[in-house]
Amino acid sequence: MKEINDPRREFLINALSAGLYAAGSMGILQPVWAMGKVPKELVPGKSIYDLQGIVRVNGQQADESTLIDFNSTIETGDSSHVIFAVGKDAFILRSNSKVRIQGNDGIVGVLRLVTGKMLSVFGRRSETQKLGIKTVAATIGIRGTGVYVESEPEKTYVCTCYGVADLYSNKDKTSKERVVTKHHDSPRFILPNEPAGKQIVEAPVFNHTDDELALIETLVGRSVPFAATGYGAPRKSGY
Repeated sequence: MKEINDPRREFLINALSAGLYAAGSMGILQPVWAMGKVPKELVPGKSIYDLQGIVRVNGQQADESTLIDFNSTIETGDSSHVIFAVGKDAFILRSNSKVRIQGNDGIVGVLRLVTGKMLSVFGRRSETQKLGIKTVAATIGIRGTGVYVESEPEKTYVCTCYGVADLYSNKDKTSKERVVTKHHDSPRFILPNEPAGKQIVEAPVFNHTDDELALIETLVGRSVPFAATGYGAPRKSGY
């Protein structure tokens, strides 16, 4: 198992000591330091880093020993969450959310966020290994990036936290955009009821933090790409 390098370790320990991993408007995620959970790369055969409340994998109540594979459906209930990894990708699934994972040959290919909120970080793919997030309103083509998505029937929110993503409205082929960002530069709403060509609009940054990104990158043995320049805003989340 890989050791966390010194700058990342120092940040993580400071963040844990300050309770920065406590998230949610009602404090649904207790500070992981209180449970002795210093973030580190998950060992082979382990999928779930942390969960709380009602979390189901393929319809069965999950615990921290539950395995999540490349063809799983994960659901969370009220005041619930799950932090997990599949292959070289890692996720935080918020409360009242449902995602279906589809993949093969050890690679996640499609994430169908049926409803709810999900923060994700992805390892690099080859040119032939396609990866996408699909919601009711949007399709997001991922190219080795960190991305936060909220899926509702009438809109999708997408923040490409870093990296490259191709955004498409499912209802209008002319509403599309390639987003290239370094640090939450271009969040977007995809609004399927707006006129053709105008269904992707600017949005603010909300409901996800650099601290959470650092946590889930650590679970798959990586660091956030902006670590060398410090961990700036956004810090607070209100999910």
